[in-house]
Amino acid sequence: MKPTKFFTAVLVIVLTFLLVAGCAGDQEGENGAENGTAAETGTLVFTANGEEFVREGFLTKDGWDITFEHAYVTLGGITAYQTDPPYDVGQGWDINYLVKVELPGTYTVDLADPEADPAVVAEETAAPAGRYNALSWNLVRATEGPAEGSVLLLAGRAVRGEEEIEFVLRLDEEVAYLGGEYIGDERKGILAAGGTAEVEMTFHFDHLFGDGTEDENDPLNLDALGFDPLAALAVDGKVEVNTASLRESLDSEHFELLQAIMT
Repeated sequence: MKPTKFFTAVLVIVLTFLLVAGCAGDQEGENGAENGTAAETGTLVFTANGEEFVREGFLTKDGWDITFEHAYVTLGGITAYQTDPPYDVGQGWDINYLVKVELPGTYTVDLADPEADPAVVAEETAAPAGRYNALSWNLVRATEGPAEGSVLLLAGRAVRGEEEIEFVLRLDEEVAYLGGEYIGDERKGILAAGGTAEVEMTFHFDHLFGDGTEDENDPLNLDALGFDPLAALAVDGKVEVNTASLRESLDSEHFELLQAIMT
């Protein structure tokens, strides 16, 4: 599956140790590189980030001020890779890795939590040292808790002028994602022996709703759904929808756009 615009893998090096609960990982790579000794390992921290858009709210492309009470994502199959040659998105799922570290189980995190900057999902304290330059994960349905049955649950409030809408958006279609190395001014994703590094799953909610601070013809806004299609479904100032009801209620163009953003 092609990497999505909405979710990207970002690999971030951390210079200090993080005091968080550990979770198990591994592994031996396809090309035979095994986990190293204690002297050759470090702590790899898996995080998820909804950016300031979710923690602080933002203006959609169609002029709605949105704030989130909750933004739950449920993640499974989380795996970080050291690849050689470096992973390229054109490869699809053909990953030539030397080392991989997998997290067992599933994890639900609330990206709207003010402390989720980013949210720590789990960590592996005996990850092989090296450069992690690819990351894959699945959005899976939560089996318990407030997000049960959903892969993504957004709950909040949208205001435009004197109009105010409370919304709960539940999406339940499971999707797999794969991203390559972070591209930026700094070298990131490097785990030194005895050190700590982060790998981050970043969630771009402006790609879903657009960004009202950007030009309306900006490619980001042209490809975004905005909030108007959801506002049109409001009853008594409330919108509560899931994938099935959106398939029935949105016009085909908007529903297909939503599907394209998510996949």
